[in-house]
Amino acid sequence: MNHPIQQGWKQPPCACIPIGAFGVEIQQGLKQAPLCLYTETVPSAWIDYNGHMNVAYYVLAFDHATDAFLDYLGMGQAYRDEQNCSAFVVETHVNYQRELVAGDPMRITTQLLGFDSKRIHYFHRLYHAGKGFLSATTELMVIHVDLAERHSAPMPLAVLDRLGAVMTQHLQLPRPPQSGRVMGVRAKLAGPESTATLPQPLALVRGRG
Repeated sequence: MNHPIQQGWKQPPCACIPIGAFGVEIQQGLKQAPLCLYTETVPSAWIDYNGHMNVAYYVLAFDHATDAFLDYLGMGQAYRDEQNCSAFVVETHVNYQRELVAGDPMRITTQLLGFDSKRIHYFHRLYHAGKGFLSATTELMVIHVDLAERHSAPMPLAVLDRLGAVMTQHLQLPRPPQSGRVMGVRAKLAGPESTATLPQPLALVRGRG
């Protein structure tokens, strides 16, 4: 049964079952790609002085989607309590594309990009669930951690099998264009005949002797 916020949805709908807090959902099987695991409505408390959802709350929404993804993989709260292991985010890159305002319905999808015995590389897309436009994306790397040792540790075989099943479905998806980006400011010259001198990196300036 489709979730009510899918009315007017421009992306192919995913079959999901809502299970409560934060709009977390469980995917029906592994045939949907990417996964549709999290929905929410933008609370008024997330709006800043510019009248739109503050950047920090995009990260929070993505973190809720990560919790849903880890639950889906079998690494939720019960796993942490029983195994005393968890997943820590070690790197993330957020791309903001269109603003959201209070009351807007959100839908976050998750695409698995890769994994090994200790790491999971994945990608979230945050859509306006009614109008269908892409609002923001984030690329993340998490590492599996033994909480007693506070050190990386291999994931159990059951989790690796689950990741492998997801990866089989997600290999068919195109690579997100926002993934693997490098941030920087490209200097623009006045014209083809410009003699403007570009600033040198500080390390090179110091090394001139």
